[in-house]
Amino acid sequence: MLDHLIKGATVVDGTGAPSHVADLGIRDGRIALIAEPGTAGEAARTSEDATGLVLAPGFVDPHTHYDAQLFWDPYATPSLHHGVTTVAGGNCGFTLAPLHPDRPGDADYTRRMMSKVEGMSLVALEEGAPWNWHTFGDFLDALEGRIAVNAGFMVGHCALRRYVMGADAVGGQPTDDQLAAMERLFHEAMDAGAWGLSTTQSATHSDGDGQPVASRYARPAELLALSRAVADHEGTQLEAIVAGCLDQFDDAEIDLLVQMSVAAGRPLNWNVLTIDAAVPERVPRQLTASARARAAGGRIVALTMPILTPMNMSLGTFCALNLIPGWGEILGLPVPERIARLREPGVRAELLRRAGSKEAGVFRRLARFDRYVIGDTYSAANEGLSGRVVGDIAAERGLEPFHCLVEICANDQLRTVLWPMPTDNDPASWALRQETWRHEDVLLGGSDAGAHLDRMCGAPYTTRFLGDCLRGRRLVGLERAVQLLTDEPARLFGLRERGRIAEGYHADLVLFDPARIDAGPARLVHDLPGEGPRLDSRAVGIVSVRVNGVETIRMDEVTGAVPGTVLRSGRDTRTVSTR
Repeated sequence: MLDHLIKGATVVDGTGAPSHVADLGIRDGRIALIAEPGTAGEAARTSEDATGLVLAPGFVDPHTHYDAQLFWDPYATPSLHHGVTTVAGGNCGFTLAPLHPDRPGDADYTRRMMSKVEGMSLVALEEGAPWNWHTFGDFLDALEGRIAVNAGFMVGHCALRRYVMGADAVGGQPTDDQLAAMERLFHEAMDAGAWGLSTTQSATHSDGDGQPVASRYARPAELLALSRAVADHEGTQLEAIVAGCLDQFDDAEIDLLVQMSVAAGRPLNWNVLTIDAAVPERVPRQLTASARARAAGGRIVALTMPILTPMNMSLGTFCALNLIPGWGEILGLPVPERIARLREPGVRAELLRRAGSKEAGVFRRLARFDRYVIGDTYSAANEGLSGRVVGDIAAERGLEPFHCLVEICANDQLRTVLWPMPTDNDPASWALRQETWRHEDVLLGGSDAGAHLDRMCGAPYTTRFLGDCLRGRRLVGLERAVQLLTDEPARLFGLRERGRIAEGYHADLVLFDPARIDAGPARLVHDLPGEGPRLDSRAVGIVSVRVNGVETIRMDEVTGAVPGTVLRSGRDTRTVSTR
């Protein structure tokens, strides 16, 4: 007997093949049959009529930071609402494990680092997770049996360094014995099911003390030694961030990424390829890394988002503006001194110059202060400004736009929420995206879901992209859009029997209304441990989400079921070789 029968759905199977109407039966967490409507020939405990609805494989998000959130939110919201049934965590070199058993202070260091570098609430990290693990296997075991999504995790290079080198991980170089110990620790993590190595060399990544994170001190020999260790384990990967990910790689960065992939014999993915027709040289330069990797026997895959993800800013708290060269020194000052310096014409002029310079890289996008929209305000002086464009207010007041923005923020003691409007929402940029998505080494994703919680909300990219494909720009057809969200990331990670609708595959399924599928607007909610804020977005048109055959979402509401699996390398992933 079938556990559940979905009747008359329009099946989009994830392979890119044309859709077809079929009945689909589920038994023991797997897809047991796919049959012509009305021909199932087997009874089912429950059933539903899906006429007019699309049935697709569950979406796979290749870049998240749900490592901590899953402890207090096993549903990985809002990703699960938007049809994501599998998430890849442990990215950018940052994980919560391993932790040295003789140094309890390392957990505090890790929490403060994650709060700073990934924009997670420190209170939520302290109160929402048990922190009762030491090995990476302990961490995976702590999640097993209590999550509603399937989740796999890379090992963060920073955690490996901290465990072996202690405080010397920041600023120091490992001895030969320490590097050997790091490799042993890494092997143990992969034996326990870790997906491979994640690392960062990006200048934007600093710890809770304001120092470069540990992996930024790693020299190529260390990175290559760990990459070679990946080759010894089935179903493993590499993920790496370098400074050039934000704009354009230099030759040394390309050489390093290529050498890492070749040493591991595994794909390496990086985040995120920003596509903007105003910078036409960026995409060819970034994809040069992929071409060089293939020529050398490796593979480098760029992640890119298929939507424009709104991101808010503030002059009062750490945000992307702090990452513009020269800005962090001013924005890191105490608030009264920060306001005073920002009101100095010379300081503003220098900040504007730095924001528009080549060294600002992709953050040059943030320099159009006339296009910022005022969000929440907190003073009588700013009453009525919420929702207005800074350029319009500046014209009324006879001020230069950045000066006007500073004065508005100063009235709120820098608490004002700012929403920069994207500069790459033009037809030429969308045409370039459409072309870039066809590249064999470009993968859709990079939501950062679980991180930067009160600043951005990338998790709804799946439903917003599908809505755009069906009723908006229609840059790709439905079948190809689903393939980009399901089978392609599943194949990159070597997921066993996931990413497609096929008999015998795990029943990770999304049922949605093609006439309505979309994402609602991002809104600020206070539902983190300690009532901290985060941006949330509800799905539109999602009827049902199933993970391993069990319904986890019905009409955009969680069911309370936690059928997710901690996906372990080898057991749940197969090797995707570059050779």
